[in-house]
Amino acid sequence: MNAERDLTRLLPGMRPELAPGRYVFTTVAGPAAPAGVVPVVTVTESEGLTLVVRQEEADAASLPYDYVAGWITLRIHSALDAVGLTAAVAGALAEAGLSCNVVAGFHHDHLFVEHARAEEALAVLERLTRSGDDRNRP
Repeated sequence: MNAERDLTRLLPGMRPELAPGRYVFTTVAGPAAPAGVVPVVTVTESEGLTLVVRQEEADAASLPYDYVAGWITLRIHSALDAVGLTAAVAGALAEAGLSCNVVAGFHHDHLFVEHARAEEALAVLERLTRSGDDRNRP
């Protein structure tokens, strides 16, 4: 499958999907997640290892956090060098007063938004998808 680079195809093809569950950002000092914790994202920083994990796993491992997120995946296979998708998504969410933490995977972009407003964020992205589709119509 070829990765998409064209914003006029990326926006209408996003197919945003909200994963079930609650996710939290936490950090650990060691080089790996504690036993029983399976991160969906890891980022190595000089201060420690950032983990994005299910809230129940963080609670069970007594990991501290202060942000609970919903996880939205843009189902289109976006190229890592595509220009404009992150800006369009972040801009639409910002207009609605929604924060967004973006993580690019090899195949898809993943958005972590405030859990309490995740359904609202999904609706914003679905509107953006439709407006992108409208731009491609004669």
